[in-house]
Amino acid sequence: MKAAASELLELSDEQGLVQPQASGMLFFGWALALSGDAEEGITWLEQGLGTLSRMGARGHVTHFLCLMAEALLSAGHYAEGLSHVTRALDLSAEIGEQWFAPRLHWVRAELLIHLHGSGEEAVEANLQQAISVARHLEAKGWELPAVTSLARLWADRGRRSEACELLAPVYEWSTEGFDTPHLQEAKSLLDALA
Repeated sequence: MKAAASELLELSDEQGLVQPQASGMLFFGWALALSGDAEEGITWLEQGLGTLSRMGARGHVTHFLCLMAEALLSAGHYAEGLSHVTRALDLSAEIGEQWFAPRLHWVRAELLIHLHGSGEEAVEANLQQAISVARHLEAKGWELPAVTSLARLWADRGRRSEACELLAPVYEWSTEGFDTPHLQEAKSLLDALA
């Protein structure tokens, strides 16, 4: 991902394309953050979001705010990450851009777990919302991480059979990509629940 983002940055700089350059900054920052350099990644994400803000861009900003929230999650800046998710969900509702909403609800739940623990009612509510919206959008890729997180939450609460019943059909729907982190995590949880 870093290589593709670097190429996008280079090409957009050569051509003087500001919006694609901002996107490149955002993707590059997110890739840095997820590969272990969260603080440097956050700096890139801030620059990209700043550019989009100065342009008055609103489309796809929910996506980029979510990437920032994920970077903040990986850096341990949970309250700040929650602020970005809230901003993204507000914008999503305002402009009707729902395609990233499942991921936003999932990230919100993960941030809330770090801030308040897994007993927080809002954690399960956000995971349920992520699953509901993903199913409505028929977005299995967004559904799997939310289902996995909810199954783990239920298993931790002693609801192991319900967790397995929730996760198994979503995992079994997948026919390829078993080396992806989300599918590996789901498989590991299913094995632990068996």
